[in-house]
Amino acid sequence: MSYLDASGMTGGYGGADILHDCTLKVDLGQIAVIVGPNGAGKSTAMKAVFGMLNLREGKVLFDGEDITALSPQDRVRKGMGFVPQVNNVFPTMSVEENLEMGAFIREDDFRETMEQVYDLFPILREKRHQNAGELSGGQRQQVAVGRALMTKPKLLMLDEPTAGVSPIVMDELFDRIIEVARTGISILMVEQNARQALEIADIGYVLVQGANRYTDTGAALLADPDVRRTFLGG
Repeated sequence: MSYLDASGMTGGYGGADILHDCTLKVDLGQIAVIVGPNGAGKSTAMKAVFGMLNLREGKVLFDGEDITALSPQDRVRKGMGFVPQVNNVFPTMSVEENLEMGAFIREDDFRETMEQVYDLFPILREKRHQNAGELSGGQRQQVAVGRALMTKPKLLMLDEPTAGVSPIVMDELFDRIIEVARTGISILMVEQNARQALEIADIGYVLVQGANRYTDTGAALLADPDVRRTFLGG
């Protein structure tokens, strides 16, 4: 059984369904990427996994436990970390204070985890006393990911982590995401940069209108002529 097994998710906001029998599965240490056209329900699917969307049908199993009815806060305590696309740092707080905020649920000594975050993102150590709002877009993303890692998640969910950053910064962020996965943390990621994201994906999900259109390894999706023509620009 997959570590995350979100199956048959149907639901939306208000009366309209955005997701239609959508299924996402991630094993321990895997990188799973959700891609698809604008309006496909990619971010909505991730929010459903995190409990920010009421499902009309379907369920979410995490480490074998049915967490469908749990709040996002309770899911964090179960081992989920979520990094939204926007408003994902406290701009008037320092980098270090942002990371400390990520450890709010922990009762143990979190300094070792903070050192691990600084090792992963050396620029954050250098700027740890600087307000997060003064950083570049790519550096703010590193703060946001680092803060989520401070909860010691088993599953890290990233909503378009490379939005608005340069290609060089995007490559660097993807390298760090690979490093995180190598520590045994599962990654579930929504990405507009579909081709680059699928290159690092163990498994890829192509969503169209809130439903699964293609599911395969990242390499297989990149090699699929239909996927390439329709979603990757040839």
